[in-house]
Amino acid sequence: MIRLNLLKHRYVSFFIGTLFFTLILSGCTTPKNVTYFQDVSEEVIIPGNQKEIRIEPNDKLSIVVKTMDPALTSMFNLFVANDRIEEGVSLKTGLGTLKGNSNAGTIGMSKYTVNQEGYIDFPVLGELKVAGMTRSELAGFIKGEIMGRNLAKDPVVTVEFVNLGVSIIGEVLTPGRYDINQDQINILEAISMAGDLTINGQRENVVVLRETNGEQRTYKVDLTNFKELTQSPVYYLKQGDIIYVEPNDMKKRQATVNGNNVYSTSFWISVASLLTSVVTTITIFIR
Repeated sequence: MIRLNLLKHRYVSFFIGTLFFTLILSGCTTPKNVTYFQDVSEEVIIPGNQKEIRIEPNDKLSIVVKTMDPALTSMFNLFVANDRIEEGVSLKTGLGTLKGNSNAGTIGMSKYTVNQEGYIDFPVLGELKVAGMTRSELAGFIKGEIMGRNLAKDPVVTVEFVNLGVSIIGEVLTPGRYDINQDQINILEAISMAGDLTINGQRENVVVLRETNGEQRTYKVDLTNFKELTQSPVYYLKQGDIIYVEPNDMKKRQATVNGNNVYSTSFWISVASLLTSVVTTITIFIR
């Protein structure tokens, strides 16, 4: 009888120890696939296929034309008044120097919004089809139009995007919307602007949402596979793209329906309560 009770007590101790050890392991699982470019073991040369951002409907553009003739320059550049300007501030234009005071409006360059058909209404030149062009292509096109119509001999045309940006959400250090101030940007550069993925970010299943022809499409990329990543149609981003980094399984397990996780006090109170109930039940059983 004594030997039987001893075996039962050992069984209880083994069961409790195993249960406790399993709970500990469930909260201490080492995350997998946290390393980028796992397929790269030596130097890899990827063929150059950089894609510059192209103008789309609803984009806002800043276009400045400069010529040797100040009067002609003012014809190509529209100026708009903002709300206020501090006293003493001035702006040089083709019509001379505009000075402001505390009661006047600020003089600034107007922005051109591309309409749904892809056109802008540009001074002197009229309606121009700009959708599908890159920033440098549009600058060259406007320069060619001015010279082709014998309006100026050697104008300097500068085109800048005003409202371009991408959104990065999910398991990154600083989620948010980030402006694009360059002609092309890839997904790695965008993620770096958000402070990189957290340790809980799922690197092999990053989702990119992109609007194409009025439809929202989703693409999945694997940051652990460099060759596959660089061949993805969303490796180079477009204006309005949304990057979503999904949490890995460990992060998902940490967040439960009632808000408890392995790092919370309420979780361990629940574990202690469970163990107490198990011990009580087994103790009654062995008696």
